[in-house]
Amino acid sequence: MTDTAEKAKSLDNMSFEAALNELERIVASLEHGEVSLDEAIAAFERGTVLKSHCEARLDAARMRVEKIKSPVSGLAPESAESFVPGDN
Repeated sequence: MTDTAEKAKSLDNMSFEAALNELERIVASLEHGEVSLDEAIAAFERGTVLKSHCEARLDAARMRVEKIKSPVSGLAPESAESFVPGDN
């Protein structure tokens, strides 16, 4: 198995928080110019994969919340609000 395939497979079991932490480390290293050009390209590719993974995990969580909020009758809710992170 290639390194890329191994990293992609590792995302299957990676939590949202772990993926976000790794993505933040990648962004910080790129912002500080701590890597060579080849390493920067690889980091950017990994960051793109991590971003997609995080978005998929958030979408799945959003769908679970929407399912929980649905009325017991199984009918569509009378109203719904857009999800805004940080709003209480």
